[in-house]
Amino acid sequence: MAQIEMNDLLQAAVEEGVSDIHIAVGNPPVFRLHGGLVALDLPVLKPEDTQRLMKSITSESDQQKLQENGGADFGFGFGEAARFRVSIFRQKGSVGVVLRQIPSRLLTLEEIGLPPQVKELLFRPRGMILVTGPTGSGKTTTLASMIDIINKERDCHIITIEDPIEYYHKHQKSMVTQREVGVDVPSFREALVRGLRQDPDVFLVGEMRDVETMQAAVTAAETGHLVFATLHTTGAARTVDRIVDSFPTTQQSQVRTQLASGLVAVISQLLLVRADKPGRVAAFEVMISTPAIQALIRDSKTFRITSEIQTGAKWGMITLDAHLMTLYENGLITYEDLVTKAQDPESIVQKLQDEAGKRRK
Repeated sequence: MAQIEMNDLLQAAVEEGVSDIHIAVGNPPVFRLHGGLVALDLPVLKPEDTQRLMKSITSESDQQKLQENGGADFGFGFGEAARFRVSIFRQKGSVGVVLRQIPSRLLTLEEIGLPPQVKELLFRPRGMILVTGPTGSGKTTTLASMIDIINKERDCHIITIEDPIEYYHKHQKSMVTQREVGVDVPSFREALVRGLRQDPDVFLVGEMRDVETMQAAVTAAETGHLVFATLHTTGAARTVDRIVDSFPTTQQSQVRTQLASGLVAVISQLLLVRADKPGRVAAFEVMISTPAIQALIRDSKTFRITSEIQTGAKWGMITLDAHLMTLYENGLITYEDLVTKAQDPESIVQKLQDEAGKRRK
């Protein structure tokens, strides 16, 4: 029987629009397609198979990291066809691999589904724009699309700090410096602090993992730079609380003040399986900082941010629940996703019951 080759799996993934490839002992290769897992009609993989497949795409240094740390992450180019973000790891003593396909074409903000007012934020001279959501919700794609707009339409020096680099940006109207953590620089914080001396206009911080990185990002936003960053939170209020709560109690009041003046927007997103056809659709919450929201952040009243978003449609704001409701009413997502992904499911159910009651009258 012929061996399973990595090139064949990668080629099939590109042709079929697969988002992820899973390689694990005891299973044939598995594709994630339109949000669901599909096992391929291939032989079950043995430990020597997963080891061979891993080695076919992994550098010596990343194999060394796997031996020493039990895992490694890196970006990998499949010729001109596609790029993949690769995670290799040990499990039950054997090797596992997950490859995430990085789309080769960047989407416009309209294609992603963001309101047009978001584009205006990309022309701000300074401040912080956060894109938040769970793993696999498309944060990296949204940020790459934003950086692409700045790259095409503004003359800036953009510094991206990523782990690993996913989208490659060519110099266009802007200059783009892309630094990979663990390859070009030891940490996100180090890259931010050093980057301040490299005549930057815009920073992209792949992930704010610790207090030091958050502090450096907040400082960069205060000192006249536009900073983009991600967090694994859902909703604007939770995002602000998460940043503030990461700091020691003695610093929290100061951080609130810094965020109140420096935060430009928080965009939270989820990626859901489409109900009407194969594919996925993004649901968003968009908070754009206004004087009222700045006061709520400063006064530690983040629980009232959601009601400010509800009344901020003219600035392009929308709550996650309102966007989910629109997607549901347009037949794009299921009732189950509407209720399980909503921040306030009881209100959603009540609203649907009220509307059904009105229709019956």
